[in-house]
Amino acid sequence: MVRFLTTVFLLLPLLSQAQRNFDDVEIKIHPVTQDIYMLEGAGGNIGVLVGEDGVLIVDTQYGPLSEKITAAIRTLSDGEIRYVANTHFHGDHSGGNKNFANAGAQIIAHENVRKRMSEEQKRPYGPATPAAPESARPILTYTDEFGLIFNNQRIMMIHVDDAHTDGDAFVYFPETDVLHLGDTYFQGRYPYIDLHSGGSIDGMINAANTALFLAGKNTKIIPGHGALSNADELQEYRDVLMHLRREVAAGIAAGKSLEDIQKMKPGAETDAGWGAAFIGPERIIKIIYDSLTAKS
Repeated sequence: MVRFLTTVFLLLPLLSQAQRNFDDVEIKIHPVTQDIYMLEGAGGNIGVLVGEDGVLIVDTQYGPLSEKITAAIRTLSDGEIRYVANTHFHGDHSGGNKNFANAGAQIIAHENVRKRMSEEQKRPYGPATPAAPESARPILTYTDEFGLIFNNQRIMMIHVDDAHTDGDAFVYFPETDVLHLGDTYFQGRYPYIDLHSGGSIDGMINAANTALFLAGKNTKIIPGHGALSNADELQEYRDVLMHLRREVAAGIAAGKSLEDIQKMKPGAETDAGWGAAFIGPERIIKIIYDSLTAKS
């Protein structure tokens, strides 16, 4: 019972977001390149590509913010918002899909995104998430990669297996060297890994390695959450995850309990900064522990 209450307490920040008032949310525009921008508001960072063909956006945040997001985009372009590329299915990244689709956008995402948005998502905590309306679901899906030529740029959507969820994808703009990593990358903070939707610590580390393979020293990286980033910061993030995984795995191998491993404070060097923004030190250890023990 105590462990259950602890889990619920740790998840309250996630649950409260579904009930928040969005009236005071400001959509901030961060230039990335001449034609690509990052929008920061509530939920996941949005990528925006503008040009003669219109507008493509990566993720849509929460539904109540669609008007504010559209207003921000209108300061950049008066072109039609023609495409939405979802990095995964979570509501803080796809909650505005219906509104943008009703305005004419086509939604693109991995096939697992459509599958999860088409079904009720049950959780071990809190109420189940109902299936999204048909208009909010992707109409263009893929299994491994999807390519698009738009505004004289190639846009590559690359699936990464079982990382934050089972439907994660990078959105890469190779001509301008911009990489949107969705929630496979939480810049400067411990990540949330949705184990109940197919995520895993090993998948997160592998996704970071894949991103580092794509990224060069000048690549602009849009994280799912956090500030505009680069390959050096992404490598640090990968290294932190590898360290935590290594320490937790060693504790498991030594027969230690979750509580014993948490008391060892494997992330002592990074907890103060990385664990303060969203996922706390004890919670990230529990996520990694649960991910590793689920395989055994």
